[in-house]
Amino acid sequence: MTDQRSQAEIVRQSLKQRYRKERRFRAYGIAAIAVALAALVILFADIIGKGYAGFMKTTLTLDVQLDGEMMYLDDASDERQLKMADFVEPLVQALIKEVPSATESDRDAVRDLINPYASVTLRDALKANPEWLNTTRTMTFLAHTDVDVYVKHAGDEAYSIKLSEQQQAWVDQLQEQGVVETSFNDVFFENGDSRDPSKAGILGAVVGSLLTMFVTLILSFPIGVAAAIYLEEFAPQNKLTDFIEVNINNLAAVPSIIFGLLGLAVFINLFGMPRSVPVVGGLVLTLMTLPTIIISSRAAIKSVPPSIREAAEGIGASKMQVVLHHVLPLAMPGMLTGSIIGMAQALGETAPLLLIGMVAFIVDVPDGFFDSATVLPVQVFLWAGSPELAFIERASAAIMVLLTFLISMNALAIWMRKRLERRW
Repeated sequence: MTDQRSQAEIVRQSLKQRYRKERRFRAYGIAAIAVALAALVILFADIIGKGYAGFMKTTLTLDVQLDGEMMYLDDASDERQLKMADFVEPLVQALIKEVPSATESDRDAVRDLINPYASVTLRDALKANPEWLNTTRTMTFLAHTDVDVYVKHAGDEAYSIKLSEQQQAWVDQLQEQGVVETSFNDVFFENGDSRDPSKAGILGAVVGSLLTMFVTLILSFPIGVAAAIYLEEFAPQNKLTDFIEVNINNLAAVPSIIFGLLGLAVFINLFGMPRSVPVVGGLVLTLMTLPTIIISSRAAIKSVPPSIREAAEGIGASKMQVVLHHVLPLAMPGMLTGSIIGMAQALGETAPLLLIGMVAFIVDVPDGFFDSATVLPVQVFLWAGSPELAFIERASAAIMVLLTFLISMNALAIWMRKRLERRW
């Protein structure tokens, strides 16, 4: 009896010890998740804290007197005169009128509040409307980048305010008068890259990303699915297919920059294709994405029950008919999910594209697959390395846009998996 009690006591002690270990393991897991979530919150808070200002622009609304004598312009429809005319002086005079304390001796300081591209905006407006010559028009222009930084980040030690105290007082006065205002930054979504942060936008990078992703999709998806079907359904089990499978699995773990080196050596140096174009970028990302699509497609094919194949073969279907009419439709949701995840991975890649020249400064929005272009991750890389602090908020805002695309693509993959998957 005593032996039975001692044995039971030993069992109870061992159970208590095991339960304590399980509780500790559960606590470690919860702590790990909490640390990961905290890091994620800190990351998103930092990005949003720096990037929200990138979605705002600072503008000047002025009553501009389009005096032909002041601009040395007689005919606003004459291209030659428009090129030689002075479009800065009307802007300076309009701003001096809004700042009573400013005099002609402060002309240079006042001019520094106006964006250098404002004169181009005025010229284009007068070119489109020649009848405006010798009239007064109320127009809105982008403020200078230094004004933009001061309005958004005055008091923030992370940003250096380059305006003088007198200029800061003028800007404060203009804000009270409603001349200087902040609004939604449509320029950020409508322009390409620029040396001036206030004019820099992501449209060129977004179009370049879409063109590159289109090339990647139309190449990687059919090739990846066809390779998966062959390896899973038709390829004989021998040393060659084993070698191919091992290498496909290894390629999925190869650093992405290696694919950039391969694209540089083959597509550019060997085939002579142009640098910094979406076609070459799409080819490089296709090589990088193929292993992911092949692996996920093979897993989707394996998930189809053998009874489906056996039933189709039992009614006389050929091997090709079994695959195309029965296996492939049932495996397609898993294939699409894996492809979307692979495309999301390709969308966020920077390293392979740097090596094929897509790091170039591109101002114009690309019109086709063979036009010079950049992509959104590379645009973020360029802005983050710029000495201008105003580009930091643009880089953070572009990261927010990129994260929106990536989260949307992953959410689409999850929805498709839940919506289309079949449980056997």
